[in-house]
Amino acid sequence: MSIKKTTDPTRRGLISKSAALMAAGALGFPAIIQAQGSRQKINLSIGRIPWAAGNSPMSQYMINNKLMEKWASEFGYDVTIDWREYPTALPMVEAMVGNRLDIGMWGNTPIIRAISTGLPITPLVVGEGHLRFLITVRKDSPIRNAQDLRGKTIGVSLGGDPQSALTQMLKFELNVQDPLKEAGIKYVNIPVHAQAASVPTGVDATCTISPAYYAAQASGTTAIMNSFGYTEDHYDGPAGKGAGHLLASVKKSQFFPDGYYLHRSFWIGRTGFLEQHPNVVAAFITAQQQAVATLTTMDPGEVSQLVKQYWKLDPTAGAKVVKDDVLFARGWSWPTEKDALAILESSKYMQDNKQIEKALTWDQVRTAFRRSAPLVKTAYDKLGMKPAASEFMRKDVADLRGRPVWDIDKWGS
Repeated sequence: MSIKKTTDPTRRGLISKSAALMAAGALGFPAIIQAQGSRQKINLSIGRIPWAAGNSPMSQYMINNKLMEKWASEFGYDVTIDWREYPTALPMVEAMVGNRLDIGMWGNTPIIRAISTGLPITPLVVGEGHLRFLITVRKDSPIRNAQDLRGKTIGVSLGGDPQSALTQMLKFELNVQDPLKEAGIKYVNIPVHAQAASVPTGVDATCTISPAYYAAQASGTTAIMNSFGYTEDHYDGPAGKGAGHLLASVKKSQFFPDGYYLHRSFWIGRTGFLEQHPNVVAAFITAQQQAVATLTTMDPGEVSQLVKQYWKLDPTAGAKVVKDDVLFARGWSWPTEKDALAILESSKYMQDNKQIEKALTWDQVRTAFRRSAPLVKTAYDKLGMKPAASEFMRKDVADLRGRPVWDIDKWGS
């Protein structure tokens, strides 16, 4: 597979000389001091969602190149990894609560529920973000804009990020607080993204994610708008006709320019495992960042083909998913204050929608991230990834950033 440097100016300067050596994964593992003495042997279980976005090619690259095994060795462990594939985060939550999963990848919604109820989980690093959620319809549908959805039935994965993103889109576009009560809209649970993208009989529209949507377009699925705040091909309304028009209501969102919804998914560690084997978790964080740094330098279409069996997209369509993802726009996965804000702010409207009893506080969010912050800093220092402090605080980009996790005491100040 060929490797080439990106010409995207937003990525320049993000990958230091040592990170560039990391990116040349085929040339060998980066030389650091080997751990001395015998290595401890352990079994490790890691859950991923290969049908989602950035976590998919990133974790696939880790698997293909045994990055976790290599870094675990450097940290003094000989690990045997059970990589597990999940359609959503919910079964991962159940497995982790039952001590049957050590590390997994969750979106905002299950993380908020876990922190709210005191489940023993710890956010590690950003797993993916800025995922494009779309309101999809059949190609002959009379539904052309959000106003046409009043009184309609929408299929969506209930209890997860798609529902949260859909609700935010409708609240701002329809100028309501509760789309179900005030606009007469009904939600129907469709937990599988590919099924939602097909807009099955029994619903008027659906909300799904971009990989599933692009794969379904050939069978007649189209879309009216997306969570970034832009119209899609089937749109016809006040903003114009067709795709690419900025919807004025998105500027009212507290998450703009990210869009109506601040989507971030995080790698999550079982707290008991982190406390027992912190160096294994540090190795995972280091390996994950090496994969991100490597894939950032590659052609996005080539990156997408690492997971063609899951996304079922050609390089052109697959590149769209890769380019959207915050990991590859940044070139790094270190959590920032505004990434954590996705959890804090999403908890507020989960309270409003009675999904949780009480919204989270900054103290609760900081406590969750504080457990892994030293391990993230260890990985950051070991890899030599040194973007300037100004890189974390940039506002001339399409994603919200902020102070890195090692400045966690300043979060919320």
